Parts: sequence; C-alpha cells; structure tokens
Amino acid sequence: MLLLASAAGAVYLSNMRVIRDYQFVDPNDKGASVAIGNFDGVHLGHQSVIDLARDGAKRHDAPLGILTFEPHPRSYFAPDAAPFRLMDAHARETRLAKLGVERLYQLNFNASLAALTPREFAKQVIVDGLGLVNVVVGADFCFGKGRAGTTTDLVKFGQEMGFDVTIAPLIEDASIQISSTAIRNALSDGRPRDAAAKLGHWHRIEGEVIGGEQRGRDLGYPTANMALDGLHLPKLGVYAVIVDVLDGPHAGSYHGAASLGVRPMFGENTPNLETFIFDFSGDLYGSTLSVGLVDFLRPELKFDGLDALITQMDADCAQAREILQSL
Repeated sequence: MLLLASAAGAVYLSNMRVIRDYQFVDPNDKGASVAIGNFDGVHLGHQSVIDLARDGAKRHDAPLGILTFEPHPRSYFAPDAAPFRLMDAHARETRLAKLGVERLYQLNFNASLAALTPREFAKQVIVDGLGLVNVVVGADFCFGKGRAGTTTDLVKFGQEMGFDVTIAPLIEDASIQISSTAIRNALSDGRPRDAAAKLGHWHRIEGEVIGGEQRGRDLGYPTANMALDGLHLPKLGVYAVIVDVLDGPHAGSYHGAASLGVRPMFGENTPNLETFIFDFSGDLYGSTLSVGLVDFLRPELKFDGLDALITQMDADCAQAREILQSL
C-alpha cells in the first residue's frame, strides 16, 4: 500500500552540515550549541539531551549541533567485539537531521583523538577547533584519554575557557528503562514495540538495496535485500514493517513484510534483511531504504518444500497487512 505518493514526503531534506575534522572547520560552522555523545539509536534519553542543547542554541542565537565520533569508540578499542550498533553512521545522520540538527560534528575517532587528555580535549576540540558556545552532556559523561574526564572537570574547563556547560539528568522511570542496552535486549527478544517505546520511533535498519539471488521474485514475492554488517541483530524471523524509500523515483513510505535471517530453506548462513513491499512495482537496486520494525510475526522456519514456504509467506503478509492498517 502506497502511503505517500509524493517523493518530497519521504526524502529527508535538511540544512544539516557534517564536519569530520575539528582541525579544519569553516568559520561559519563554528559556534554551535551541542550535545555530546555517541547517540546510538537516538533514543528518548538522547533526545532529552538534544532538547537541552536546542534550548542553549536559542539562548545563544547559535546553530544546534551534535558532537559525536566515528567509528564508535567502543568499536575502535575492541574491533573484534560482536556487532552492537543500533544504527550505522548514515542512519544516525538521517535521524539527527529529522530532529533539526544543523551541525553534526562527526569526528574521526583515531589514535590522536583518543590520546587527548580531558583538558586537551576541551581546549583543542571544544574551544580552538569547533568554537562551541554551549555543551550539553549526560550526568554519566566521561571524556579524554582513559575516560578520565568527568562532568565536574567539564564544568571547570567551561568556566576557564569560556563555554557554557549543562549537565542533563539521567531519565529515571520505573516503568521504562531507557538505554541502548535495554533497546538491544528488547530487539533480541523480538519485542520491537518495546524498543520503539524507548526509542521514541520505530527501530529502523537503513541501507542500500543490494543484489540477491532473486528467489523471492521466482516465488511471487520480490524482495529488496539489505546487508546487516556491523549492526546488532534483532531476533531472527519475519516482521511487519514500515518502509521508507529515501531516494530515487520510488521515494515514499510503504507497508511490507520483512525476513531478517540466514534463509535456512536455502542453506545460507550470512544474515540479511529481505523486504517485500506491498502493492509495489519498480526497481529499487541502489536505492536507500529505511525499514522500521513494527511487530515480530514468527521465527525463522525451514519448510519441507516451496509450496509450504509460499503458503506461509501468504499468511505472513496477510497478518502484516492487518497489523499495519491499524497503525
């Protein structure tokens, strides 16, 4: 079902500028009010910090900015760790742009940046490099070499060096634990609506449509295939999904059903996401999709034959249509 016919309704346009090197910054890109953090998932806790930075931007008549790092420091220090990210850098950019962020300081996290002491980070990055006027961080924020810098240090440096500092209180709600870890756990358990309650939006997997084996086309269910490299894997199985095509002639928002897994029927072992878009006809190869997980329908199954698989796919799509029509 085509929900949004016009391309303009789904292509995320903004004036957000992305700056990747704090040592070479256009003067017009300096002087923002920023929230600092990794913002993996851009969940409700992150959004509350961003809102405080937004208030600071209004007070200082400054752009609203985010200061974050790529790769994620956790990936830098433990490159062989299991994939944990809720979103890649591009998906994070998309989400932050939708929140009205004007300057995204997405700094390259490398040995030089990791070696800066807390004071050096404040002087070289915050003041000399980016010229920030206001900085907002969470109450558990640490920074600098060995994570030695605390919020107390940051406040002291701000007073010395001339930038405002706001410490955002941690969100405490006995009924809902808001953290990237809690969101990962909900997704691993096949509870995407619980994850969405913490995120403030559907958990989305974003990426380019890549070539596949075209088995779905032969079965009457052509799918858009996407890789899952580097991302935390939700529970493997079939989902009801909302699909945003972010670019190209078919840009818009659609409903669909998606299989996230290793395709046991065909002996595959590399997880990917295969999305069947309802009532859609067109070529999406090379387009960027954002697939929002709405409900988990069933786990991955191995069928006795293609007829049984097709029968189950028919049932999956009927169930997904019913769920999505009620949104």
